[in-house]
This record gives sequence, C-alpha cells and structure tokens, in this order.
Amino acid sequence: MAIFDFKDDEALGKVVAVDTATVVVRVDSLDRLRTIQVNRLTVLRSSKAGHHLIGLITRITRKIDEEGKSADTASETGDAALPENNLVRITLIGTFKDRDGEALNVFLRTLETVPDIDSFCFALDGKRLTAFMQVISNVAMEGPRLSLGRFTLDDDAEAFLNGNKLFQRHAVIVGSTGSGKSWTTARLLDQMAALPQANAILFDIHGEYKPLKGDAFRHIRIAGPKDVEKGSVLKDGVLYLPYWLLGYEAIVSLFVDRSDQNAPNQSMMITKNILEAKRAALTGSEHAAVLENFTIDSPVPFDLNTVLEELTNLNCQMEPGTRSGEKQGPYHGKFTRLISRLEAKRADRRLGFLFQPPKECMAMSWLEEMIHQLIAGRGAQSDKKGGIKIIDFSEVPSDVLPLMVSLLARAIFTTNQWTERSKRHPIALMCDEAHLYIPERAGADSSDAVSVEIFERIAKEGRKYGIGLVVISQRPAEVNRTVLSQCSNVIAMRLTNGDDQAVIKRLLPDSLGSFGDLLPVLDTGEALVVGDASLLPTRIRVAKPSQEPDSQTVSFWDRWNDSTPRADTKNAVSAWRQQSFQL
Repeated sequence: MAIFDFKDDEALGKVVAVDTATVVVRVDSLDRLRTIQVNRLTVLRSSKAGHHLIGLITRITRKIDEEGKSADTASETGDAALPENNLVRITLIGTFKDRDGEALNVFLRTLETVPDIDSFCFALDGKRLTAFMQVISNVAMEGPRLSLGRFTLDDDAEAFLNGNKLFQRHAVIVGSTGSGKSWTTARLLDQMAALPQANAILFDIHGEYKPLKGDAFRHIRIAGPKDVEKGSVLKDGVLYLPYWLLGYEAIVSLFVDRSDQNAPNQSMMITKNILEAKRAALTGSEHAAVLENFTIDSPVPFDLNTVLEELTNLNCQMEPGTRSGEKQGPYHGKFTRLISRLEAKRADRRLGFLFQPPKECMAMSWLEEMIHQLIAGRGAQSDKKGGIKIIDFSEVPSDVLPLMVSLLARAIFTTNQWTERSKRHPIALMCDEAHLYIPERAGADSSDAVSVEIFERIAKEGRKYGIGLVVISQRPAEVNRTVLSQCSNVIAMRLTNGDDQAVIKRLLPDSLGSFGDLLPVLDTGEALVVGDASLLPTRIRVAKPSQEPDSQTVSFWDRWNDSTPRADTKNAVSAWRQQSFQL
C-alpha cells in the first residue's frame, strides 16, 4: 500500500522554480506557511507516476508589499527575480518509489527526475512521517545494519547506518566538550562488539574507555615506568614500542635538532650506523633474504649501544696530521648534541617503553606476535576474544605522543599493505583526540609532521588495503584538512566555536550547507549525520551505549555540595613524581 496518498487540497503550494537539486515553492496560504519549519521534510510529486521526491526545507521567506503590489523577490536559485511572496526553498535529497520491482515503498538517495513547474508540494508530518521513517528504518542495506539511535523527526523510527560505507569511506565524529562525542563513540563500539569477527583499534589518549568490558574488548596499555621495572609484557596487556620500529623520518625527528648546523651530517651518520647495526643483527642463513633487501625503515632489532659507541668514536676521532702530530677527524665535535639528545632520551624513565624494552621485544619473532594481536580479528585471536583493541596512551609524554600513535598506525597500514588481498581482514582505526597527533599546523621535520604524513596516506589509500579511519575530535578546526577531506561521513554533535563549525560546513554537500546552522543548537547526545553511510541526512538522538566511557565530566556543583571531602594529594604527587598511575 502506498504511503503517500496526498490530495491536491492538502498541498502547501506549487513549484515556481527548479534548479539541479533545489526547488522553490510558493505557499499561498499564510496559515500553512506558519506550520512548516526549516529542516523539516517535504514531498513533491515527480514527473514519473508512482514517484515522489523527498526534500528538506532550507529557507522560508515571507515578504510583505505595503502598497498591495507584488514585491520583487530574488530567485532562490540565483536566476531572474520572482514576483511572488511566501517562498520556501527546498533541497531535494532522494526519491521515494511506490514500487521498485517486487519491493514496495522504496527510498533511494538518487534524483532520477525533478518536479515540473506547478507541481504540488506537501508537508511530511503526522502518520505519513511515521510511515516514511519506518520505511527508512527497515530499508535493506549491505550486510548487518549499524543502529546509532532514533531520528529526532520521529522517535519511533530507528536510525541505521550502512556499516560498510561508514568505514570504507572514513568518518569524522566531532563535538564540543560535553556534547556526547565519547558516548557516540561508545555506541559505535557497542554495535561493533556484537559482530563475531569485529576488528578495530581505538587510540585512547586519556584512558576514558577503560570501563568498556567484555569478550569483544582487549585493553592494552603503553608501558609506563612501573611496567618497565616489573618487566610487564604483552601477555600482561602491556605494549612496548621499541626504538627499532622507528622509520627514518621518525628517527631523525626524535634525535636530530634540525636547527643545528651539523644536522645534515648527524642525519647521515646516524642512518649509516643504524643500517650497519641492523646488518650485524641479520647474521645467519635464516635471515639471508631479509639481509639482501632490508632498508633503514625495515623493522629489524638492533643494538642501540653499538650505534652510540660508533657515534662517540667519530665525535672524538683524531687522525694523522701533515706533520708528526694529529689533527681532528672530519666529524670531530659535530655529534656532541646528537649524542647528548640520544643519551637523554634513553635515560628518560617516561620513555622506557621505547628505549628499555624487555629482552623478548628484541627478538625478530616478537613483531609478528605484536602485530597479530593488534590486527587479527576476534576469531583469529588465540583466546577468541578482543577483536576491539583499546590502546591506552595516557602515560605517554605529550611531546612524543604523535610519534608513538603514528608508529602504531604505520605498522598496521604497512602490514595490511603487504598482506595478500584475499587474506586481509579489514580493520578500523579510531583516532580519539585526533587534533593532538593529526594537527592542521605541523612544523617541518617535527614529530607532528611525521604523524600527519602517515595519517594522510592512510586517509587517501587505506580503503584499498582494508583500513577504515574514524577521526574523533572536539576541535575539527585543529585537525589536518587533508585527512578530514577524505572522510565521506560526518557525525557532528554540538559545536559552539565558529571555526569548528566552518570546517564541518565545508565537509557537507553544497546543497545541505545550511544544515550546518544547527550545529550550535544541538542537544547533548544529538547529532547531525550526513554522508554515504546515512540514507537520510538528518538529526539523530544517539542511543545510550550499554557501557558508558569515563568521560571525566565532573559535576562541580554537586561535588562541592558533598558532605564528605575528596582529596588524594599524596598519591597524586607520588604519581606525578614517578610519572605513572601504576603505583
């Protein structure tokens, strides 16, 4: 049974102008004009029988001619002036078919036709809106559907996203502090956890996703100073990122001061000595194939002490002079700052996960074990658990955070790149607080620049290798524009900053640009959802996740009103001094 059985006398008005995806409707009845609202849905009759066009009201104009004459009104499509008042601009967003083959009541995100001039336009409300939203909710999608919540237009209709397109074409989740961004992320993780072969990595920068429990989740913590002392390893849920995983750009940004006049010599010699150290580690017939083809970027364990010793020797080297005496070697004194930086980094307790890995992390076999635990789906894990890996970076120093997050991202991307296509298991990288390590402004040759380069490549090429990217941030204006431009799905919570709003509006289709005007007035837990994964661009009330993250939002007034004081300065100072929460 067709759900759109409108009669002519129910019409809001008639079409007076048509553009590619925009129409202008003249509303003759002032009473009916007052009943419609911006961002509500309308139905227009198509030139094809059994077809209706669904539109979104983007502007309502009422102009009064005081002399009783028709006022000239600029065409909403940018053409010649229209001599009518009471104009409604509508953006067409899809086609509704009474029948499509064997299927009844089908909605498609395509525009096969546009309405004719003088076609009737109807408001979509009441029972018809409920029926239409039920069609949207029950629409067939590719594979299991991802339920995000309920449509704001109709609380009885469930809002589904296309899970394939959400991750294939990347997504961005943004919202000001307290808008429900972490809640929305937890809801997505909820839906993913229900799938038997779910596979995702969440970079948890502040440790707020610790409360998420269950067989679908595996919590891994980047090793802190206490973990190094205890000798904690991967099976304990502790991850080291040993220095030999660093690529050339990361090594240079970490150890070489580009402002030093000797920086080119330092970069050249540290690279040469690391290559020699890796070559020395590849002795034995079992490593012959690697020895023939490895590069500075190849993840081969090597002894950092030998590199440091060789640099120290070059820095102090003397050679025979023209007479009986000696003269300084070509690199004498040129590596002093490099050696000092390297020794300082190695001695920093906070960087124990990088420079003080346990013995097992220095074996060639360790990388395979680590990569398997990170990128293998739930069914491929030895314990059949933990398809969703939540990696806690809360104890990683902020100055090396971009380098460490990008190091993991690079390892995952490179592994999938070198995996045979038929054996790749898709994985989603969820980048919480992305503005901290995928910044819009990154200094040349800095660790930020290294991180941005890696995530730009994942954003551009990840889909080919089964890697989806979800960028999560409260400050989209501070996130790299190239990465954001590759995200074809937008889940935007409330944004109050004008710069942030402008960034998200640029991501919206031109026809839905005014949709972004809702960003500052969205309720907590409410989102604008637009993109390839959403059948209907609209407002959605995100459903409560089964397990809520620790968003660390403190109720100031309630806490100040407690009868019992809360204070733990002793342990706080101890944790500060030891640079670890693991006291």
